Amino acid sequence: MTALSTSIQSVLTIVLLIVVGYVLRRQGRFDDQFGKTISDLLMKIALPASIFISVLQRLTLDKLVSLSSGLVYGFGAVILGYLIAFLLVWLLKVRPGRRGTFINMFVNANTIFIGLPLNLALFGDKAVPYFLMYYVVNTVSTWTVGAFIMAWDDPTQKKSEKSSTGFNWKKLLPAPLVGFLVALVFLLLKIPFIHVGWLSFVVNALDYVGSLVTPLSLIYIGIILADAGLKAIRFDRDTIVALIGRFVIAPALIAGLILLGMHAGFNVPGLEAQTLIIQAAAPGLAVLPILATEAHADVEYATNVVTTSTVLFVVVVPILMMLVQGLA
Repeated sequence: MTALSTSIQSVLTIVLLIVVGYVLRRQGRFDDQFGKTISDLLMKIALPASIFISVLQRLTLDKLVSLSSGLVYGFGAVILGYLIAFLLVWLLKVRPGRRGTFINMFVNANTIFIGLPLNLALFGDKAVPYFLMYYVVNTVSTWTVGAFIMAWDDPTQKKSEKSSTGFNWKKLLPAPLVGFLVALVFLLLKIPFIHVGWLSFVVNALDYVGSLVTPLSLIYIGIILADAGLKAIRFDRDTIVALIGRFVIAPALIAGLILLGMHAGFNVPGLEAQTLIIQAAAPGLAVLPILATEAHADVEYATNVVTTSTVLFVVVVPILMMLVQGLA
C-alpha cells in the first residue's frame, strides 16, 4: 500500500504542475515566447547544473567501482533497447520528428523525480546503491545517445544539409552532457568540491538552479498541452508502441539479462534485481518535450507520451511489484 500511495502521490504532483502550466497559458499569463525561454533556461543552465551537482552529491569513485559489475546489466539492457527501438522505427516507418522521442521512450526513464522516491518507498535505504547504479546508466544514456538521437531527428533539416554542413559538435556535446562529464572528472580526480566549506555558496546556487529542472519541465508540458488542446492526449499507434517499450520491453530486457547472468553463475542480489527492473519501467523523461523543441521535432507527440506514461505508471507499479517478488 505504501508503494502504491507513493506512486500515486508522485503522479499527482506531476499532474498538478502540468495543470499549472496549462491553466496559466490558457489564461494568457504566459506569452508565446515563454515556452522558448523555459527551454533555453533548462537546456543551457538548469540541466547542466542539476546533473553536475546530483552526480557529486549522490556518487563517489568508490561507489562507482563497487557497483561496476551491476552496470553491465544496465548498459546491456540500454544497448538492446536502442537496437529494438531502431528496428521498430524502421518496421513501423515512424515519421521524422517522432523517431527521437519514440526511441528514447524505449530506453530512458524519469529516474530522479519518480524513480528515487518510489524506490525508497518500495525497498528502503538499502536499495539506494542499486538505484544509483541505474541512475548512472540512465544519465549516460540520456545525454549521450538519447540527446544525440533527438538532435539528429530534426525534420526541418534535409539529409543533404546534414551531410554537407559537417559535424555539429554541439549535438554531440549538449550542455547537460558537459555537466555530467565535468562531474565525472571531479569524481575521478577526487576533487572535494561539495565538501569545501567556503565554496558552499556555489554548491547551494547550483542546487537551487538544478532544482528548477523538473517543475519547469512539467510546466512546459502544460504549456504545450494548452497550445495543442487536450485532444493532443491520444493513443495512436506510435504512442501505444512507445508505451509498450517503456512499460514492457525495457523492464523485460533487464530482467532477461539478470536471469541470464544468474543462470551463468553470477550472483545478483534480489534487491538489486528488483530495483533495476522497477527503475527500467519508470515513466518517460520529463525533459523529452524540451529536447523535441530544441530539435524542431513533434513536441505534441513528446508531450503525449510523457503525460500518458506518467499517469499509467500508477497502474504499472503494482503489477511490476507482483512480478518481481519472486526475485527477493
